[in-house]
Amino acid sequence: MYNLILFDDPTIRINLLPLTFTRPTSEMRIGIRTITEKWMGWLHAQPSFLTETYLQRKYAYLPTGDNLYINGAVCPNGALVSAVAELESGAGLVTPDGLLVALRTEKSLGLAPTAADAATTRIVEEPLTIVRNLPDLFINNGEQIKADFAAMTAGRTSQPITDPHTRCYGIENIFVEEGAVIRAAVLNAEGGPIYIGKGATISEGTVMMGPFALGDHATINWGGKMRSNTTIGPHCKVGGEVSNSIFFGNSNKGHDGFLGNSVIGEWCNLGANVNNSNLKNDYTNVRLHSYATGKPEDTGRLFCGLLMGDYTKAGISTMFNTGTVVGVSVNVFGAGFQPKHIPSFSWGGAAEGIADYRLEKALQVIRETVGRKNRVFDEVEEEILRAIYRMEKEEPLDQPTDQAS
Repeated sequence: MYNLILFDDPTIRINLLPLTFTRPTSEMRIGIRTITEKWMGWLHAQPSFLTETYLQRKYAYLPTGDNLYINGAVCPNGALVSAVAELESGAGLVTPDGLLVALRTEKSLGLAPTAADAATTRIVEEPLTIVRNLPDLFINNGEQIKADFAAMTAGRTSQPITDPHTRCYGIENIFVEEGAVIRAAVLNAEGGPIYIGKGATISEGTVMMGPFALGDHATINWGGKMRSNTTIGPHCKVGGEVSNSIFFGNSNKGHDGFLGNSVIGEWCNLGANVNNSNLKNDYTNVRLHSYATGKPEDTGRLFCGLLMGDYTKAGISTMFNTGTVVGVSVNVFGAGFQPKHIPSFSWGGAAEGIADYRLEKALQVIRETVGRKNRVFDEVEEEILRAIYRMEKEEPLDQPTDQAS
């Protein structure tokens, strides 16, 4: 039996920063599940990861004598899984443009494999969902919700929706896991499935449009307006209006405010009345900060909102412009539209100016944030954050005189 290893393609990983600062590519959530969880479900195998050195203590790399390397940016489907199952040692699968999708080999590779590492290759002609750039996450989220919904609910029976004040449309496309609570809501699954995870809560006055996914133990607050192609990950609390967006997990947007065409990492908090723009007034393509080039690049898309790394917080009434990228562990606040790129470990905002977020203060806040959900921020997580700080702050900004919350 082969040994499953999910690897980071270096070029793709850079394009997916800041979300891949804190995780391998496959640990991003798209649809209901992470890409890792999708491959685990299809192949019934526990993976290890070939990723950046500073992440390997948390995400172990465990090669053996029969390794199946799979590109962590590629979402599985039935045709691809069948092709992977047919691979012999030394054989690889590539896309028409030469991107390595999968490689089976007896070798233990020290670097991410490429097509050159395969003795023979076969081109995958079937359409694939590959997360090559940040907007690909929300662009493909609706279709991935549908794919995950089909895989996760096949042969199973949904828990009944018994609340007399909840109205459902297309109830055959709604699946409710054990322990979920739904009160006085409108669920419309006529345009796509709605998945409600274990122990999740949909509060009074919520309007929800499919495709939509609500993770385990996540909550939609009172009067939430949840538009289609949206995923709220596990243990999130979300309110207001959300459209075509993804919350990875453990993040909060508890109050009113609009979020559209956006991706929010883990352990983030958006204060009351935080809003983002997702469409420019002149209807031209959105430009997005690229970590690969260090400058804004054309996304080729009219709609693109906020891309936010883990452990970041936004104060009340913060406004994010179209195509804004915010790094890891940022505390942003204040009047006016914020800069369209805010580096990791930054403190402040457009009106006040942005300064370096002192590392020890940032780590203290993160410990408190994680502890509020009865989780432990351990030495391994701290080492990852310290490594990111070194990468992002080789020339530290002037520190503010006071960072009291």
